[in-house]
This record gives sequence, structure tokens and C-alpha cells, in this order.
Amino acid sequence: MSDTPVLDTLAAMTAVSVEASSLGARELMLVRIAALAAVDARPGSYLANVGAAMDAGVTLEDVQGVLVAIAPIVGTARVVAASSAIAAALGFAVAVLEAELEAELDELEDEALEADGG
Repeated sequence: MSDTPVLDTLAAMTAVSVEASSLGARELMLVRIAALAAVDARPGSYLANVGAAMDAGVTLEDVQGVLVAIAPIVGTARVVAASSAIAAALGFAVAVLEAELEAELDELEDEALEADGG
């Protein structure tokens, strides 16, 4: 049994969805962003998709275009909530990347000090 059964299930569901869809990766991610906004998703849901969206070539302008396109359907409140959730998810993703880079730099500095005999 896995230590992360929920994440494993979500990953499996996503893989099946991607395989069964006739959409390209970019279009699939744009549709997912629209669906997340429509269901008033929390930042974690956007965060779970941000890597795949970036890998598929989705830009911030694309996300803004999706939110503009769905605003008449889902309403102002959902679009504002989605914008806030996306910003929170991106902020978290940036913080994680910064922490990873800082840790790598620290490791490189330690290795350089060891190589210099200090």
C-alpha cells in the first residue's frame, strides 16, 4: 500500500483522462483550467496542474484568455476567485522553486569549501 493513496489515485485518474482525450496537451490543460474555475477550485487544485500546463506551453496570457472567455458563463465571482487561487498556487510554486534553488546553492557552496580545504 502506498503512503500517498489520494495523490496516487488523482495521478491515475489524470493519466487515464489524458490518454482518453482527443485534445492536444495544451488544449487539454486550457480546458482543465476552465473546469477548475467553473467548480471554484482551491489553489491546491491549480497547483496540481501548473507543472503540466507549463510543460504543455500554456502561458499566463492563455490563462487570462480562458478566464475572460468563461466569465459570461461562470460569472464574475468565480473568475475573481479563480484568479486569486491561481495567483496563490503560482506564489507557492515560486516559493518552492526558490527554496530548492537556495538549497542547491548552499550545497554547491559547501562542496566548493570542501574542495578548497575549508
